Amino acid sequence: MEVAPPLNSVHCRLMRNPGCSHLGKAAPTSVPAISSSSKSRGFRISFPKNTDSLKSSFSGAGALGSLKHYCQRFSVPSTSSLSSDRSYQQYVVTIRNDHPQNADFPRTYSRKEKKPFKVPIVEMRRAARERLKKRKDQPRKPVSPPKNGLVVKSLIPLAYNVFNARITLINNLKTLLKVVPVLACGWCGEIHVGPVGHPFKSCKGPNSSMRKGHHEWTNATIEDILPPVEAYHLFDRLGKRISHDERFSIPRIPAVVELCIQAGVEIPDLPTKRRRKPIIRIGKKEFVDADESELPDPIPEAPIIPMLTELPDSQTLAPSDDEEKLLLAEETLQAWEKMRHGSKKLMRVYPVRVCGYCPEVHVGPTGHKAQNCGEHKHQQRNGQHGWQSAVLDDLIPPRYVWHVPNADGRPLQRELISFYGKAPVVVEICVQAGANVPEQYKPTMRLDVGIPLDVREAEMVV
Repeated sequence: MEVAPPLNSVHCRLMRNPGCSHLGKAAPTSVPAISSSSKSRGFRISFPKNTDSLKSSFSGAGALGSLKHYCQRFSVPSTSSLSSDRSYQQYVVTIRNDHPQNADFPRTYSRKEKKPFKVPIVEMRRAARERLKKRKDQPRKPVSPPKNGLVVKSLIPLAYNVFNARITLINNLKTLLKVVPVLACGWCGEIHVGPVGHPFKSCKGPNSSMRKGHHEWTNATIEDILPPVEAYHLFDRLGKRISHDERFSIPRIPAVVELCIQAGVEIPDLPTKRRRKPIIRIGKKEFVDADESELPDPIPEAPIIPMLTELPDSQTLAPSDDEEKLLLAEETLQAWEKMRHGSKKLMRVYPVRVCGYCPEVHVGPTGHKAQNCGEHKHQQRNGQHGWQSAVLDDLIPPRYVWHVPNADGRPLQRELISFYGKAPVVVEICVQAGANVPEQYKPTMRLDVGIPLDVREAEMVV
């Protein structure tokens, strides 16, 4: 028997005989032979001639029900073609699975290790050479927004939606924390969703060796669930870079809010410069603003979408019943996905930088010059940051936690750590509150893995 390796898109060739019986009652001589072709990367199943028909089971895809459960696209063509042997019929089954059944946990990088680039340097150099070849002997094209100082008007509603999704997420999490227990370690950044903390020895905080890696659990706050990632607020996105002496005079705000402001959100307390004419380039890094004196004075307009406000803790009330808690969990999960997807679209147009050594984030075309990096080998860099393109997890850290299969059942066991999965803390809170698990988080949660009852049963697993 030879089985092809699993693929995201598998084309299976099933050979059946109109006179073959089902596999469960087949004799040793009627067991189908399974082989794979290196060219097609599929499966070829041959049935002997003296068996009954599989038409009823195969036409309904009953034998492939498990594949339908884990695959998003499953199709069996109704037409069949005869192979070289007249007693066999050939079927082609296409299985497409966008999300793998199980996936490894996101990698955690050491503090002494530099973050990988969003795009490898080799590919960036190759892309730069291709751009130079295309520009050769061609007229220079006008610079498009936002590089010319203007705002991309088509992304302004998206920026307001991301801003409101963040406020909705914070308000709903404050309410869910009153009914869903969330614990945080008092020595490190580990958090756990459940009434009892997990027993894994993974604490790396101060004096962790004296505690043998055990956590000391306390009640978590909203800052533990959504880590505060702040950035400098820029009055002029294309202005001069922030110097080291200005690091205390410029306000710092949440990085997501700064991204929304640069994308068009108007906040009276955080003014920013809005140009109505493109800038005039006089050099590679020098420009002057166009004359806007002949334009009429700008009229303050109301926001395109009403802006929400964050509620204080005293005004948040716990859900009255399970139905209200379920609706609140579904709304929180939608706000989480809307904030992440919207921020990812904005980051494609408005650049965001992150330090390759520390979590410092800067929203703008170039990073600031504040020498406040204290991570590995910062003395050699004189405290300057190593700026590189940021990814979505740098702007909105997901904070993966252990997934508890049953919050009301047995707690997690230290010896069965290899059977448990992980999920972002916001997703885990919403799932324990009753929300459905999104498809993109199922691979790391390992929902299809059977968890043994004890260590003895785990040792019997093959």
